[in-house]
This record gives sequence, structure tokens and C-alpha cells, in this order.
Amino acid sequence: MPAPFEAVKVSEHVYWVGAIDWGIRDFHGYSTSRGSTYNAYLIVADDIILVDTVKAPFKDELLSRVASVVDPHDIRYVISLHSEMDHTGSLPQVLREVEPEKVFASRMGVKALTDHFHMDREIIAVGDGDILALGGVDLTFLETRMLHWPDSMVAYLARDHLLFSQDGFGMHLAASERFADEIPDSVLVEEGERYFANILLPFSPLVLKLLERVSNLGVEIDIIAPDHGPIWREDLGKILGLYSKWATQEPANKAVVVFDTMWGSTEKMAGAIGEAMTRGGLKVVLLPLKSSHRSDVAAQLLGAGALLVGTPTINNMMFPTVADVLTYLEGLKPKNLVGAAFGSYGWSGEGAKLVGEALDRMDVEQVRDPVRVKYVPDDEALEACGDLGAAVAKRMKEVANE
Repeated sequence: MPAPFEAVKVSEHVYWVGAIDWGIRDFHGYSTSRGSTYNAYLIVADDIILVDTVKAPFKDELLSRVASVVDPHDIRYVISLHSEMDHTGSLPQVLREVEPEKVFASRMGVKALTDHFHMDREIIAVGDGDILALGGVDLTFLETRMLHWPDSMVAYLARDHLLFSQDGFGMHLAASERFADEIPDSVLVEEGERYFANILLPFSPLVLKLLERVSNLGVEIDIIAPDHGPIWREDLGKILGLYSKWATQEPANKAVVVFDTMWGSTEKMAGAIGEAMTRGGLKVVLLPLKSSHRSDVAAQLLGAGALLVGTPTINNMMFPTVADVLTYLEGLKPKNLVGAAFGSYGWSGEGAKLVGEALDRMDVEQVRDPVRVKYVPDDEALEACGDLGAAVAKRMKEVANE
């Protein structure tokens, strides 16, 4: 009987044997509206090598795809490039069923896998720059610590000019197509940008160092095989260029206005600020948090130069949804932003001040003190909001000319 799931040939020696998660809609608080894949790869050479596994519920799909190429019990080596559970959740079961001769991970990966699963078997550590000759092929390992876990590493398969890039150059995208050249560019850019903004943005300096290091390897890379999303086999400069652009975080002529509102007053302020910035020549995106997810905000902010945040005051605090998104953004560490805080209040008015303090912690250059309006903004208050928007637009032009 044929296996219900089939492998997809990637190169002369490599097959994709991962799993497609059509239903996932949340990944660590990041909205995955198009699902995801958990990519694992089978190297078929003199010996059989499995590179990464999949999330625990998808173990049978993984082994079924393996079985469409070889008997899973023929797997001699297993390599874990990243110990996060979406890539290792099924690892203990796979090891019990397959019984490979050896399992490899980075030094930090050995510790992480031990702490995760408490397995009673040896995991062999490979170091940065190590080359393993396994099954007639050579694999070169590069540690990529904090891209995006301490254990992360990538592997280069010289025979196929293929880079197993782990979480780098990936995206959360469930699709029947396995290769990036089979998917519209608009989808690749949108989902790649969302992934970078929500996963890799805090590590942008390390991304730039990795890009430089890969370019200095002196090897030919024809295929980039990530752990999520499609495999890159054509025009690799596209994704490499996008990563360089996203990691550099050069401020663009775009402002993101994030806000929530209780009775519409902060929303009116946001509208007046946004209109003034538009008149000042900026591209403006308003993101009301009643209908915008925190990961939408992060994705929009990646291509922006200004962040403005508005909140009503409730119980002497900023609104909960605003606190949520600011906590999320602070962890992502966006750079090179100007901005401001604003908001409506009834009798105390701490909300906008607290937003301003959060923007300070994020190193956002605030063009003015927070603009606060008591209850419903009148014409004078809306004019002050317009002045704030104009000041942001002016500062953006100054930044562009610096």
C-alpha cells in the first residue's frame, strides 16, 4: 500500500518530508492567518540522514513521507538544527521508532534537548565550523546563536549546494506548493515580512552578521531550505536582499498609528493626526486595536519610520490592548523610529503619559510631549492633534535628509 503522504524531491540527495499545518492560527501570540509548515528533510546518500523532525501531532505524517522514499528504519543519523518544539516535538517518538545510530545537535542544542525531553540516549555535539562526513556526503555546520534560540545552527550540504537554514529565510505559510517560485511574490513578501517582524526582528544585528558570514563562506548556494514555509531554489538574491533590508531597518516614509478607544474620542484624535501626516507627505496606516492583531502592528512597523500610539485612560492606566501591543513591540526592539503618544481621558489622564514612557523605553524619538484631551476633543483639541501629526511629518523629512 502506498504511503498516504509523499516526500517531495528537493535536490539530487534531498527530499522534503515535513508536515503541513493548515489550521494553526496562533504562534507564540503571532497571528498565522495562512497556517504553517514544519519542514524536515531526508538526505538519501550512502546512508540515510534525517534533518529535523516536526511538531508532535504530525509525527505520522513525517514518517509516512519518509516511507515513500525509504524504510524509516534505514535512517542512520538524525540532525537537530533547532530544539524548539515545532521542530523537535516528535523527536523522542521518532527516535524510539527509528532507532538511529547517532543523533547530532549543537552544544547548546544538546543541553536544550536534554532539558526538554530527558531522553536516555547520547546526543553528539557539533561545533561551529565542524564538517561531518556522513553517508558519503559532507555537512558543514555554522552556529547561529540567538537566531532565534541559543541552540540554533544551520548546515550546508556541499554535494547539493544546499543550505538547511533552520528558522532563517522562512515564513508561516501552509501551501500545497513546496517551492517559493511556485507562490506569488506578493504572498512571499507579505508572509516573509510578517515572519521577520514577529520572530527575527530583535536579532537584526545577528542577521546582518550571518548574511555577511554566509557570503564569505566561499561556497555556492543554489537552494535554501528553511524549517517553515517554501524552499528557495531560484533567485536567492530576492530573499537575501529582503533580509538585508529588513535587518537594516532603514526608516521609511511611513507612519503607523496604533490606538484603541472607549467612546470614540481617542479614535477622533488618531484620525486628525493621521490626516495631518498624510498632508505632510507621509504614507499613513491607522491600526485600531479592536480589529488589528499585535502581529499586524509589528509587520506594518517593519517598513515604517514613525510610530504613534493612542490610548484612553482606564483605572489610571493605559487601555489593556494598548499595553499588550506595547509590551509585544518592546520585546521586538524596533529601531530608528520617531513618534508620539496621545489619548483621551476623563479625570486623571495617566494613559498617554504611560504610553510615552513605553516609547522612551523603546528608544522612539518623541517629537513632542503626549497630547491629552479631556473627554471629547473639540476643534481646538483636534487642531492640536493636527499640529502633532505635522510635527512628526516634519521630523521624518529631517531624518531622511540627515
